Amino acid sequence: MIENRLQWCIGGAQGSGVDTSANIFSRACAEGGLWVAGKREYFSNIKGEHSYFVVRVDSKEVHALHDAIDMLATFDDETVARHFDEVVKGGALIYDSALVNKKIEDIPTLERRIREELAKRFPSSPPTIGTLIESCRSRGVHVCAVNYSSLLNVISSKTGEKRMSVLGRMVNVIAVAVSFALLKYDIADLKSSIDRIFGGKKNVAAMNGTAAEVAYEYVKGNFHEEIDCRLMKVPRGKGKRMLLNGNQAVALGKVAGGLRFQTYYPITPAADESTYLERYERFPMKGKDGARGSIVVLQTEDEIAAVTMAIGGALAGVRTATCTSGPGFSLMAEGIGWAGINEVPVVITNYQRAGPSTGMPTRHEQGDLKFSMYGGHGDFPRMVICSADMQECFYDANHAFNYAERYQMPVIHLIDKALANSTESVPYFDPSGMNIDRGLFMGDGTPFVLKEGEEYARFKFTENGISPRIPVGTPGAVFWNTGDEHTEIGHITEDPVLRNMMMEKRMGKLDLALKEIPADEQYHYFGDDKPDLLVVSWGSTKGAILEAVDGLRKEGKKIGFLQMRLILPFPAEKVREFAGRAGKIAVMEMNYVGQLADVIAEYTGIMAEFRVVKYNGRPITVDEARSSLRSILEGRSEKRVVLTHGA
Repeated sequence: MIENRLQWCIGGAQGSGVDTSANIFSRACAEGGLWVAGKREYFSNIKGEHSYFVVRVDSKEVHALHDAIDMLATFDDETVARHFDEVVKGGALIYDSALVNKKIEDIPTLERRIREELAKRFPSSPPTIGTLIESCRSRGVHVCAVNYSSLLNVISSKTGEKRMSVLGRMVNVIAVAVSFALLKYDIADLKSSIDRIFGGKKNVAAMNGTAAEVAYEYVKGNFHEEIDCRLMKVPRGKGKRMLLNGNQAVALGKVAGGLRFQTYYPITPAADESTYLERYERFPMKGKDGARGSIVVLQTEDEIAAVTMAIGGALAGVRTATCTSGPGFSLMAEGIGWAGINEVPVVITNYQRAGPSTGMPTRHEQGDLKFSMYGGHGDFPRMVICSADMQECFYDANHAFNYAERYQMPVIHLIDKALANSTESVPYFDPSGMNIDRGLFMGDGTPFVLKEGEEYARFKFTENGISPRIPVGTPGAVFWNTGDEHTEIGHITEDPVLRNMMMEKRMGKLDLALKEIPADEQYHYFGDDKPDLLVVSWGSTKGAILEAVDGLRKEGKKIGFLQMRLILPFPAEKVREFAGRAGKIAVMEMNYVGQLADVIAEYTGIMAEFRVVKYNGRPITVDEARSSLRSILEGRSEKRVVLTHGA
């Protein structure tokens, strides 16, 4: 019997409540003291296509998923057809008994490839849902038939609700409740989670609570097999926890870091951050006797307007950001160049998704690394930082503002879809330790005085390249911002000497930043000091790699993991140092070419022997990371390894 260690999946047609059911499941586990990590997968349409949510539950903190599923909760036919093979022996499959005779070839939203593969695998007759159920049963999977229609009738009799349009919305909660009943989990935490998820909708919460009770009774009376998993409440220990996704972690970090103006044009998966900020534009100020803080969130007509308006906000002296995803970020390139030449401290949060062009709007990739570093006309300074977990999403949002204002340049904060749409229970963030560094800014009470006849030199040449900055419109100060090369006060110039001086002033700030930024904000290192294999990566692969590395070290393997946090400016000397202590080097990332591996080669001259890549739109799992790294350590690997797991 496996206790408090489970990977659960629920699926259904988009718009049928899959996200809500997963949130109820996750919160119920979290309320019982368990740790959760989940990922949301969905098509880029509004309703109808298949979506699913995988949730991993454990008694210890978790940050990545496995390949296999211990329990699959379904209430439609397509989820069975897509995921039945992922359920492990001893696990459980919950399905609608009314669908057993449904032919696979008659599921309209199932890709032809899958229908043809299943027809070849089960050639004796056209396969049905029942065929797949029997396949699971033969592998030792416990199958639990649920008569959803019958349960809805019972719920109707208990609640008095007769409208099937209302009752039908509860099948997802029934699937969740059946799951918990099979796992012997306390219904009290499930009902508490239902109340929280449905908030002020008391009637809806009450009906769904009744649905949970009916489902528990149904399992008790109809399913007598013991499945191999159990979930039980555990003591939470010290410290509060919260359940949130990457979009929310970044948004909270921005607010705690002093954000006052955010612009955006809606795009997946970035828009969720801005809509979350819009929901909480006014918020209480801790220890301020009822005072409330506020931000302005503005939806613009396109991404060009979003970045230029954000630049305007930064020129006005407030902490400003915009957020987008790959296609929108591409449109922002000219505006970012304008901010670069004018030394404007603006933050651009880029939630990467699968490209090129529109690509796969709702799927995962780490494909914007090089474009973030080099996209734009000519050479200009910018910083690129990469977050890899919820804590980094939160604290890096503040770091991005500090870097932007201290070094007066655009900062690109790279997140990826896997982080944006993943949900985790994490310890409370602690904003009290955040340091807000506005740099050489004379707009927050710092005196600004000019001598008689003196002009304000916004782009003044200084020893470290950083010039005194004031908000536009400051009385007594006149300066110019254009897209052209300029003098110290901003007048357009093409003088070759001034051009050299201005380029060296701007670009030199990158060297300054690399010297000043603390090491733990540039990279993290885990594992053996002199490993046989050094794994280098960035972004959301961190959780899977860390767990894989820990497991391999317990097997006696000598392995280390270098997580890159600061990509531009690139800490080349430290990378050379870590590489010099290692035997082999493998770079693991989620794009086709291995962009970080190319960057390492460019800045250090070191060519990684192995490139482990994945580009099918689904995140790297713990199992994929572990098996690929073990193969490299044991000398069984190709130089280029392509990972492919994902439904």
